[in-house]
Amino acid sequence: MTPDNAMPRKEPLPWAPLAWFAALAMGCYAPILYRLAVQWSEDPDMGHGFFVPLVAGFIVWQRRKELAEVEIRPNWWGLVVVLFGAVQMILGTLGAELFTSRVAFVVTVIGSVWFLGGTAFLKKLIFPLALLFLMVPIPAVVYNQLTFRLQLLASRLADGSLELLSVPVLREGNVLELPNMHLQVVEACSGIRSLLTLTFLSLVYGFFFEKRMWLRVALFVSTIPIAILANGSRITATGILSQIKPELAEGFFHESTGWILFLISLGLLIVFHWILIFGCRMIGRRKPA
Repeated sequence: MTPDNAMPRKEPLPWAPLAWFAALAMGCYAPILYRLAVQWSEDPDMGHGFFVPLVAGFIVWQRRKELAEVEIRPNWWGLVVVLFGAVQMILGTLGAELFTSRVAFVVTVIGSVWFLGGTAFLKKLIFPLALLFLMVPIPAVVYNQLTFRLQLLASRLADGSLELLSVPVLREGNVLELPNMHLQVVEACSGIRSLLTLTFLSLVYGFFFEKRMWLRVALFVSTIPIAILANGSRITATGILSQIKPELAEGFFHESTGWILFLISLGLLIVFHWILIFGCRMIGRRKPA
């Protein structure tokens, strides 16, 4: 007989099955993952893709003690998700739809964790697993629509800013006519690159430095206006520099302003977080005892 006060036996973490499933998934998705890595290296908009799995893996490693406390209860619904991911990969490959086949890998990983570890185990890893979706480039149709709108928005912001600074400018769509040159806001200057990277960084920053969910959401949403304003400021600065010396609007100086304003954007995100924290503390002090 078992004593009433005996502790229930806890199953060890299924590292061996997880490693086996991971090896099988990597093998099945090797061609897709290879082309994905090539795009990360060649596409400036997806340069952050290399860091996404590394950060996700670090978060999993950081939670290893919490995971050791979770009771392992394999869930067969996870296997259904794995099979769904396999079908999704086949359909995406046959239809030459990169986004579908690439997302299928993340779906397969999520299903494997759910199947081998159970629901409680999956909940502990939901954030790093969801973070993996950010390593997949957005669909071309969505990308083109978003980029075009950002080009027009950045052009409008720069047009208004240059007029306030008494710089003669005439805007036609995404082209700014200046006295010394015409400045075209091309796709590379749409701000999509900084928006995607800043979105990833906001999620990681919020995870490590903020516990309240509503503040994490606020930080995530704030990346949109911050990235748009930063890109509009970059184009405005380029317009001003072109009036001083046209060569400053191209090459190294143009690229350097992009990096500088991205760092400023990241700083603004952190400052915005501090402001929210300060506001919460002030509101807490004003509440009656």
